[in-house]
Amino acid sequence: MFDPVPQFFNNMDVNFDFFKKLALAMLIGILIGIEREHRRPEKIELIAGVRSFTIACIAGMISSFIALKVNPGILLISLAFFAIISALFIYIKNVVLNAPGITGPIALYCTFLLGVLISYELFLPAIAGAVIITLLLAEKQPLHSFATKLTDDEILSAVRFLAVVFILFPLTPDAVYLGVINPRTILLIVIFVATISFVSFVIMKNMGSKKGIPISGMLGGLVNSEATTAALAAMAKNRHELIESSFTGIILCNSSMLIRNLIIALIVDPTGKVAFLMAIPQMFIIIYSAGAVLGSKDNEYVSESIKLQSPFALSPAIRFALGFTGLSIVSKYVNLWAGAAGVYATALGGFISSAVVTASAAALAVNGDVSYSTGAITAILASLVSTGNKMLLVKWSGPSILSDLVNKTFTRLIIAGGIVLVIWGVLITYF
Repeated sequence: MFDPVPQFFNNMDVNFDFFKKLALAMLIGILIGIEREHRRPEKIELIAGVRSFTIACIAGMISSFIALKVNPGILLISLAFFAIISALFIYIKNVVLNAPGITGPIALYCTFLLGVLISYELFLPAIAGAVIITLLLAEKQPLHSFATKLTDDEILSAVRFLAVVFILFPLTPDAVYLGVINPRTILLIVIFVATISFVSFVIMKNMGSKKGIPISGMLGGLVNSEATTAALAAMAKNRHELIESSFTGIILCNSSMLIRNLIIALIVDPTGKVAFLMAIPQMFIIIYSAGAVLGSKDNEYVSESIKLQSPFALSPAIRFALGFTGLSIVSKYVNLWAGAAGVYATALGGFISSAVVTASAAALAVNGDVSYSTGAITAILASLVSTGNKMLLVKWSGPSILSDLVNKTFTRLIIAGGIVLVIWGVLITYF
C-alpha cells in the first residue's frame, strides 16, 4: 500500500533531532533580534526586529534540514530568497527611510546562515557566531569610538601583523634547527605575546587615562614595562604634583609585568610546570608590591595618558623574535659549557626584556635542555633584574624625589624576593 507520508516523518530520532535544532535556531534568532529591537528607540532599525531575526534563523535551519533529507535545491532557493530580502532591506533603509547603513541587513542574512550551520550540526560555530554578531551589534558606540582614536600608524601596524599571522605563519617551516630553534614555534610565541600586549594596549587606550595614572601604569606593564616606567617618570619630572601617582603607577607596572611573565611561561610551556614553579616567588613579590601601594599616600586620579607604541608594530615583534632566538641559542650552549649556573647568568637579559628571558627559559625546559626548576629560577631572576632596571630608568628619566621612593621600595622588594627565591630554589631542587 502506498504511504504518502515520507518515512522520516514517522522516525522519532529524526523528530527529536529536528526539534532540538529548531529550539537552538529560535534561541539564536531571539538573542540577535533582542539586540536589534533594543535599537528601535534610536530609530536605527524599523524593519527587522526580534520576530524577523528569529524567523530568519529558523528558516535557515528548516531549509537546510529539508535539503539534507529531501532535495538540496530548497537550500539554494532559500539562500537566493534571503539575499533578495537583505538587498530590499538595504534599499528601504538607505533610500526610503534615509538611514545610512547596511549592518542590519547583513546581520539578518548572517542569522539565516547560522540556522544553516545548526542543521549541519555545527552547533559550536553557530553559537559562537551568534555571540560574536550580538557583541558587535551591541558594542557599536565603543567600536566606533575606538576606531576613531586609532592612528594611521596603529592601523598599518595591525594590518602588517595580521599579514604575519595569516600569510607568514603558515609558510614558516616547522622544523628544529641547532637543536633548539623552531621558527614556527618562535613565531607562534611572538603572536601570543603581542596579542596579550595588544589587549592591554586597547584597554589602556580607551580606559586607562580616564581611570588615572596608576591604572594606566598597571595596564602599560602588560604592554611594555620599561617604556611605561620611563613615561611615568618623565611625566612626574614635568609635573611634581604627579609624583605620588607616578610612584604607584610604577609599582603596579612592575607587578603586572610579573603577571605577564607567568602568562608567557604558560604559553611556552602548556603543561604549566614552569609557570607553577615560578608562581610562589612571583606572587610573593606581587603581594609585597601591593603592600607598598597600600602604604603610599592617597593618590588623586589625574587624567593623563601614557604614549606607547602599538604592540602589533612589526619592529617590537621582530626584536622579541630575535632576542628569543639569540638567547635560546646562548642559553643552550652555556648550559653545555657551564651547567645551570650558565643558564642563570642569562637572567641578566632582564635588563633588556624579562619577557624574552622567560620565554627562552621555558622553551629550554620544555625541550629538555634544562630542568623545569632551572627554567623557572632563571625566569624569576630575570624579573628581579628587570625590577632593578626600573630603578635606573626612573633615575635617568624622573625627578630625584621619585627616584628615592622607587629605590627604597624596589631595593627592599629585590632583597625580599631574592631571599624567597633562594629558599624556594632549595625546596624545588632538593625536595
